[in-house]
Amino acid sequence: MSFRIKRDDVVYVISGKDKGVIGKVLHVDPRNRKAIVENVNFVTRHRPARRTTRQPSGIIRQEAPVSISNLMLKCPKCGHPTRIGARITPDGTKERICKKCKAVV
Repeated sequence: MSFRIKRDDVVYVISGKDKGVIGKVLHVDPRNRKAIVENVNFVTRHRPARRTTRQPSGIIRQEAPVSISNLMLKCPKCGHPTRIGARITPDGTKERICKKCKAVV
């Protein structure tokens, strides 16, 4: 399954505890329909010490996955959150376009 949100896209969070936050997509998991977005949905993990890798114990904060339905792509031209359409160019390649301003994303 392919999604219209890809890695390295800049997205808005449209619902949830981080509503209104803008971040860059770090990873997309199509099987679970989730994405990890930079500086969004932080969770706290308590990590035990590991002897084999010499990692110290501690409390770490890391990004947790967010549902793709809660994300909207930010258009690079108009700067608004937008839906994404597809257009086939005359040479046969497919490109993503902004539904508001028709700019290539």
